Amino acid sequence: MIKSKHHKIIYPLFKKLTLFLINRKFNSVTIVGDFYDTGNSVLTVANHVSWWDGFWIVYLNLKVMRRKFHFMMLENQLRKHWYFQYTGGYSIKKQSKSMIDSIDYTIELLEKKDNMVFVFPQGEITSMHNHHIKFEKGIDRIIPKANPKTQVLLVANFVDYFSDIKPNLYIYIKNISIEDVLKSSLEIEYNLFYTRSLEIQKNRLS
Repeated sequence: MIKSKHHKIIYPLFKKLTLFLINRKFNSVTIVGDFYDTGNSVLTVANHVSWWDGFWIVYLNLKVMRRKFHFMMLENQLRKHWYFQYTGGYSIKKQSKSMIDSIDYTIELLEKKDNMVFVFPQGEITSMHNHHIKFEKGIDRIIPKANPKTQVLLVANFVDYFSDIKPNLYIYIKNISIEDVLKSSLEIEYNLFYTRSLEIQKNRLS
């Protein structure tokens, strides 16, 4: 597998590029919910709906979590877009022995308090209009072995134009603990959160 790195030039430039692109391409960004910072590592789980998803989570991290950014990416895509390795990207190869290495590496990253790890449990881009988010296998192997103090941040991203020329981005967030997930499942907890967030968004007015 390919492990993440944070290049002293590429990583800061990536963060600046993120802010520039979002400020230029979106009319507004609204973060709905609160992040209760316990000073521990953060496992961030979000819906995967567009090319923009990674940039949105970088933005959220810069504004709210302020952790060292890491994200899981398909190995063939990371080899193609090699520069993401130097912004915190690391690889996973589905249906291979190295998948276990990627899961173990994620658990290792979550041992450090200043780290944030971002994953797309859907595994592929799907429509933003989905009412149920189906998780692939793999994420459930991380939770039982992760540091019990790790915070889990659920994120749901939605875009609406309303009467604006540029889109408006809405980032819904919710904190849960590893203990909460173990009592249920991450997919169940995420979908409860996602359904509530979608209902709020549907009733939002311009």
